[in-house]
Amino acid sequence: MTGCPDARSEAGTDRWRCNVTTIARMEDRVTLTIRRDSEIFAADGGWFHARWHFSFDHYHDPAQMGVGPLRVFNDDRIVAGADWPMHPHRDIESLTYVVEGHFEHADSLGNGGRLEPGAAQVMTFSHAGALHSERNGSKTEPMLFIQFWILPCRGLRSGVQQRQYTTSDRAGRWLQIMGPAGEDGLDLSQDARVLVSRLAAGQRLSHDFGEGRGGYAYLIAGTAMLGDEKLDAGDAAKARGRHNLAVQADADSELILIDVSLDSRPVGVWAHS
Repeated sequence: MTGCPDARSEAGTDRWRCNVTTIARMEDRVTLTIRRDSEIFAADGGWFHARWHFSFDHYHDPAQMGVGPLRVFNDDRIVAGADWPMHPHRDIESLTYVVEGHFEHADSLGNGGRLEPGAAQVMTFSHAGALHSERNGSKTEPMLFIQFWILPCRGLRSGVQQRQYTTSDRAGRWLQIMGPAGEDGLDLSQDARVLVSRLAAGQRLSHDFGEGRGGYAYLIAGTAMLGDEKLDAGDAAKARGRHNLAVQADADSELILIDVSLDSRPVGVWAHS
C-alpha cells in the first residue's frame, strides 16, 4: 500500500485513508543515483557547517528537490556551545538523528531534553506552526546531527517524540527508528520509514524498495560497497522505484536509510510549492 497511514482502527484493522494523487508515475522510472560527498552543497556559517543534500534556504537546484515527501536532508555540524535559536516551522515532520555530541532540544510547546549519539527525535509541526531550537550541550566538543523533513499528506498536531538508542541496537542490522504508527520506532504520519545501521567490516545488509517507493541512503562514516559502487563517508544514493539496495562494509560503517512512498500529495503550505 502507498499513501498516508491513519492511526485510527476500524473493525480491528488499521486502514490507510489519506487521499493521494499520483502526480507522475515515478515508480515506472527505476533509478539509482550515486551522490558523491564533493557534489553535495556545503554551507559554512562560522559556528556551523552544513551539507544540504536537497534544495534548502538559499540553495536551489531543480534536480535536487528531494524524493517523494522527503524534502530536506541536512548533515549539520555546530561548534561547542553554539545553538540554533528558536525558529518556526509549519506543516512538516522535522526528524533528527544524533551522530556525535550532546544534542539539546527546546520548543515553544514546553518540551526539552538532551539526546546522545544514536538518539532519534520526531518534531511534528501543525499548520498553525511552532518554534524549536537545537543546542550543542558541550562547551568543548562539536556536535553532529542529521535533520530531515518529511512532508505530511494530512493535517498534523504539533508535538515531540524522542527515544535514545544504543550502538548495540543497530549493530549488524537495520534498526527502524521511525515509521507509521504501530510499527517499530517513533510514529510518523506519512508512509515512511527511517532505518539506521552500524556494520563491522565484511558485514552485509540489503533493503528492498518496492514498487511506487523510493528513498535516500547516506553513508555517515566508513567505506562500503553499494552494489558495484564504492562509497566513502559522506556519499549517498537516491533511489526511485523497485530496487534492491545491497550494502557490504569494507570498514566499520554507519548508515541511515529513508524509505518513502512516491505516491503522496503535499498539504498545507507545501500544497502548491
